[in-house]
Amino acid sequence: MGYRSADLRNFTRNAQHRPTKEITMIGKRHPQTSVNRQRRTLIAASTASLFLSVLPAGCGRHDPLTIAAHTWIGYEPMFMARDMGFLHDAGLSLVETGSATESIEALAHGKVLGAALTIDEVIRARADGLPLTVVLVFNVSIGADAVLARPGIESLADLADKRIGVERSALGALILHKLLDAAELPRSAVEIVPITYDQHLEAWRAGEIDALITFEPIVSELRGEGFTAIFDSRQMPDTIFDVLAVQESRLSRGQRRALRELTRGHFEALTHLRRNRDDAAFRMAARMGVPARHVLDGLRGLELPNRNANERYLSGRNPRIAQAAATLSEVMSESGLLTEPADLQDLFTAAYLPRHER
Repeated sequence: MGYRSADLRNFTRNAQHRPTKEITMIGKRHPQTSVNRQRRTLIAASTASLFLSVLPAGCGRHDPLTIAAHTWIGYEPMFMARDMGFLHDAGLSLVETGSATESIEALAHGKVLGAALTIDEVIRARADGLPLTVVLVFNVSIGADAVLARPGIESLADLADKRIGVERSALGALILHKLLDAAELPRSAVEIVPITYDQHLEAWRAGEIDALITFEPIVSELRGEGFTAIFDSRQMPDTIFDVLAVQESRLSRGQRRALRELTRGHFEALTHLRRNRDDAAFRMAARMGVPARHVLDGLRGLELPNRNANERYLSGRNPRIAQAAATLSEVMSESGLLTEPADLQDLFTAAYLPRHER
């Protein structure tokens, strides 16, 4: 593939260097109704601050396990585990952020100990000096990330001379370059419009862009308005893994126990999702502020690995995620996102998974 490193460096050079936002406390178990809706989010509030949701069991602890996550369907089972009381005596705080960039900033400034990120974002953060280890695979994207186009753009070649909206991030840059490679278009053939996730719908409806790199549930919402997905993550398989990564060396004994409780609760929430999909979708939709049908549509674009599948991924018995990480490292190096291929040693551990599938 012909990756355009100079263009990608220009596209992403400021993505990871914004000031850290202040973390503020809010009440037990009830995330603010104005939580921003971005991708790893949806359409909502300001990204000016981080909102900290504390579990009842976390109150009064001196060293809660703090995990940052932006709004994304694949992360919702973790929040559902919290809201349904599946986490017991966890000493755990979930920090809701506006984007992956904010989550990484919180990690870099020591405000959280872990974050929900895509695997490429973990690789990028490790290259920048954050010793992250992947302890859980939330999901694999199999269509939930897509490129939407206005009527009249029916093929990838039709993107020539068009305006493409995309966030300045490692993931956005990778999807953009996969798209341009598939379209056999040079970077100079299109106009790139940097757009943060909370501006996707506004920019689209204002006619500021002709195509948009986005994700569920925005994909379902805009498809409902008559727009077409001309490229999605099914065409770049085993590339977009959403994971939970932590700074393992900084974890106390109590925080390690809390991490095991978090993974156990996540799988309990997945069991509820499998057994009562409509109820789970309603709960997710209420927290995210979108119709339940959009959540159901979005879930169809995700593979949600259970405990046993996670064990295979993280132990190396299923090499897909390790191979994806190695490929992404090479691509990011060639594209200028990394100065050299990343050190992937000790990237994964299955040590914090529950012993048995429930």
